Amino acid sequence: MALQTGTVEKTLAYRVLRYTPNLVRDEWVNIGVLVFDPATGERRLRMIEEPGEYARVRRLHPRADEELLRALRDDLESRFATATQLFGGNGAAGNNGETERGGDEKAGEDWLKLLAKWDETLSNALQLAPQKGVQAGDLDAETERLYADHVAPERGAARVGAPGSRGAMRSYCAQVFKQARLWERLQKDVRAEEFTFAGDPMRIDYAYRRNGTRGFVQTLSVSRSPGEVKSLVYTVERIRGKVAASEFTAVTDVHLIAENERHRFVQEALRDADVEAVPLEGLAVWTAKMRPLIQ
Repeated sequence: MALQTGTVEKTLAYRVLRYTPNLVRDEWVNIGVLVFDPATGERRLRMIEEPGEYARVRRLHPRADEELLRALRDDLESRFATATQLFGGNGAAGNNGETERGGDEKAGEDWLKLLAKWDETLSNALQLAPQKGVQAGDLDAETERLYADHVAPERGAARVGAPGSRGAMRSYCAQVFKQARLWERLQKDVRAEEFTFAGDPMRIDYAYRRNGTRGFVQTLSVSRSPGEVKSLVYTVERIRGKVAASEFTAVTDVHLIAENERHRFVQEALRDADVEAVPLEGLAVWTAKMRPLIQ
């Protein structure tokens, strides 16, 4: 399920994030990928987040500090925010990991300074692999491709046709939103702790504003993790307690079929929480309907 965006290819750089709990043994496991445009500083950070990904780390390192791993992304994002202030806010990082469009040459230079500093100051457990270059036209799509190549657990040939992970779903969502020219109006990776409790690792994929109403969109892989609907419903309830005018949409990887027990469980949980379910294949139609309304 791919969309043609017609973007022009440019030179990007990327660095793989490695978790190395024991430096003496010099054994590591890839846990994320950082992709950026050296000319502008625009970047994307993609790290492990699904249960199967943490399970893979524990298989390789049974004593892995999962609490540390879950906190790493927020720590790195805080470093981005601090660097933005130190470098005068020239696009090294923007809201929710996004940079403003039109970054200049100085932003790119500042970004490279930040990475050089990281090499010296990151904890021993987290390391950045040597920088590599790649030609690509879309930063989001390339981030997902590199993540699949270097970080995501490998799947057997029998799984090739299986529904994708939330990361793959978000990649498709990004293509749809960009093609509809809605991407810049969306807030990305909203921290749930803004509405729940400090330390909540959950992030809401997208948020928007519409005529005084705040909307939230979350991808939900029913085929892989139907139980995640409970976390989503809990978060929805907490948000409603703080944002009276709010609406919610769950983008599912498959159409929900009432005859399927798991599908029915997800369907009823979403219905009870007043969350609209939109299958991935129907996202373009939903986007076309919402585009004139989203501010």
